[in-house]
Amino acid sequence: MLIDCHAHLADYEPTEIPSILKRAKKAGVGAIISAGTNIQSSSRCIDLSLQYPSIFAGIGIHPSDITNPITDLKINKLYDLAKSTEKLVVMSEIGLDFQIHSPDRKLQYDAFRQQIRIARELNLPIIFHSRNAHSETLRLLKEERGYEVGGVMHYFQGDLSIAKSAIDLGFHISLAKPLLRLDELQKTTQNLPLESLVIETDSYPQPFKSKRSLWTEPRHLKEIIEKLSELKNENVQNLEKILEKNIFNVLGTKNSEIVKKFIL
Repeated sequence: MLIDCHAHLADYEPTEIPSILKRAKKAGVGAIISAGTNIQSSSRCIDLSLQYPSIFAGIGIHPSDITNPITDLKINKLYDLAKSTEKLVVMSEIGLDFQIHSPDRKLQYDAFRQQIRIARELNLPIIFHSRNAHSETLRLLKEERGYEVGGVMHYFQGDLSIAKSAIDLGFHISLAKPLLRLDELQKTTQNLPLESLVIETDSYPQPFKSKRSLWTEPRHLKEIIEKLSELKNENVQNLEKILEKNIFNVLGTKNSEIVKKFIL
């Protein structure tokens, strides 16, 4: 069974979800973790998880959404959401983003630290965002002991040293469609241990593409695992079992059993 550890299903029109799930199932995708990026989308992720057995939820405030200091009200709302359903299985999507037009770094630092603390308190793995901020992201995860709950460095496109630093800190590396086209990422992946890898699509609506059929969806996990199979010289069936075991290791015993209860 393929598991998409990071997608943004809450961003799609509700009427699209059944057909997205149907195409995913046809491609062998058994479960999808839908990540929140703010309070509203996190709440929608939970709603989707309650509506569809194969969808599980992540909650969090994305660094690009930290335009003001994170308030106690938002922190309390995250706690409330986290406790609202057993299908909430990760803290996602949180992290740091140091692009030129990204929000103030001090605001990002504070929000990231507070959300790591929520994850630790509620024993939720952290699926984190890091753009142009790898050393600082890993530093905060270390200082806040995020390694106690572990998690995933999502949509990885970094080099071998960054990947090894994340792995050494207790996190997994998530590969997505960039693996299909980036030579350096392919070379890096060849040097990473299989037991430290998971896969995702980071799916979200892409109206900028010329056709709807070109939008990335969870069904594209099939292309990613086929490329990984080629790079690792491992047959797809064995690789699927390894990746399934890896994401269950990320989720931990309790959350893994919850996922299995709904999809097996």
